[in-house]
Amino acid sequence: MFKTDVFRYTGCNTYKSFLRAYFLTSGVRFMLWHRIAHGTRNNKLLYIFPRLVLSRLKYKYGYDIPAETKIGKGFYIGHFGGIVVSPKAVIGCNVNISQGVTIGFNSRGKRKGYPTIGNNVYIGPGAKIIGNVNVGDNSAIGANAVVTDDVPEFGVVTGIPAKLISQKGSEGYILNKIAY
Repeated sequence: MFKTDVFRYTGCNTYKSFLRAYFLTSGVRFMLWHRIAHGTRNNKLLYIFPRLVLSRLKYKYGYDIPAETKIGKGFYIGHFGGIVVSPKAVIGCNVNISQGVTIGFNSRGKRKGYPTIGNNVYIGPGAKIIGNVNVGDNSAIGANAVVTDDVPEFGVVTGIPAKLISQKGSEGYILNKIAY
């Protein structure tokens, strides 16, 4: 699955592209260790080292994405820092996430719960997705939007609270898509 993450950054799956991406891109390095920690989380002995590395990288890069979070193939972290994701959130394939994004839990009300992000979704800088909301496939969330209701497939939302402004979706924002 990690090869698909590298492909999203580089557009190819060569050993050289992996090394270049690993050493030059914080998102690639973080996701490698996230994938290892996620895969070993049920084996206490194997989980120790990846969890330690992941914890160090969380503080170094400002990505608070727990190993328990389910993330699909081709996850792309666009910029450094300030990203918070709930451990029970579910994120689909080919998702782009920008700096300052929160995908979080809502503890009360009709939207109590965790977000589910579909496939081919672009999440702009500073966006907040809070509570039991479903973000549909091929949708886009604008910068600093606060999403507290469902986003339809191909929906583009922006504002506080987020409002649907078009049905053009995330086309053009998701590069180097992988099949899922």
